[in-house]
Amino acid sequence: MLEKGLVQIYTGDGKGKTTAAFGLALRAAGQGNKVLIYQFLKPASLDVGERFSLQLGAVRIRVEALDMQWDMAKSFKDEMAVAQMQAAIKEVLDKLAETAEKKFYDVLILDEINFCLSKKLAMFDDVMRIINNRAPCVEIIMTGRGATKEMIEIADLVTEMKCIKHPFEKGIGARRGIEY
Repeated sequence: MLEKGLVQIYTGDGKGKTTAAFGLALRAAGQGNKVLIYQFLKPASLDVGERFSLQLGAVRIRVEALDMQWDMAKSFKDEMAVAQMQAAIKEVLDKLAETAEKKFYDVLILDEINFCLSKKLAMFDDVMRIINNRAPCVEIIMTGRGATKEMIEIADLVTEMKCIKHPFEKGIGARRGIEY
């Protein structure tokens, strides 16, 4: 449905990157576009409110998740866990490259891929294959902290979420339905 697809990045250490991408997904679907959201580092077992609301079926947005456990505090110290995650992400990116090339979806959201790239869980060339070989009308949204300079250069739009004040600073933990 899009005449020309662009590449967008939502990055930074502020809150709202995934939420912004889901908002764009709702808008795109409301205009008749087919949307795929692929969540890296957020397995299907993780309690994620946005995903649950879409699974209710009221909106035609497909959400998939890499179904591997990942502990942000511990997994980077485990070489086997890192290698397994790298292999799994590469496999998914290969499939997503075909999805983008054959235009199965108008909008493709790669949730947390910026973080995966910055930590070498995903490889730059694998993401570039998706971008370079996609059908011309496929829009790509990439979220996650730490967008690399290379990705920022390639993107058509980059938004940096900046945390100015956060309830975590007062000891208020993540709240169901608000932060997840």
